[in-house]
Amino acid sequence: MISLLFAMDQNRGIGYKNDLPWRLPRDLRFFKEKTTGQIIVMGRKTLDSMNGALPNRTNVVLTRDKAFQAENITTLHDVKEIKDLADKYSEKEILVIGGSEIFSQTLDIADRIYMTYIEESFPADTHFPDFPLKEWNETSREKGVKDERNPYDYYFIQYDRVRQ
Repeated sequence: MISLLFAMDQNRGIGYKNDLPWRLPRDLRFFKEKTTGQIIVMGRKTLDSMNGALPNRTNVVLTRDKAFQAENITTLHDVKEIKDLADKYSEKEILVIGGSEIFSQTLDIADRIYMTYIEESFPADTHFPDFPLKEWNETSREKGVKDERNPYDYYFIQYDRVRQ
């Protein structure tokens, strides 16, 4: 299974200056729960924003740079290789975690979307691509806990692709 995992604001913003535009610890915990023990796929800039590979996950970078190498990183150069990875490791979930260009390239092959939707607007220079909702079923929605550390209204939403 290939899934996209991201948080976005009400204007589809997902990043600002190679970082998250908000602080939402419960979303970070959700991210950790979903990705631990799985395979995560990201672009090079997303890897740079994390200062290296995340522990307890198989870290994969999709890049056009044939010379790219990084410690504890598997490198892919074509989106088709993500499908090959999903076939090879069918017991794992392949989670695409960004950025915007990688989401655009993988939206057509994704089976599932895990979205944290934040009902606020933030400064953003990267956005999640528009996607046709008719191709997706909303299969779960859970309101996140709002408190002093998580000061926004937000929802954990899962979409599964409609299969014909």
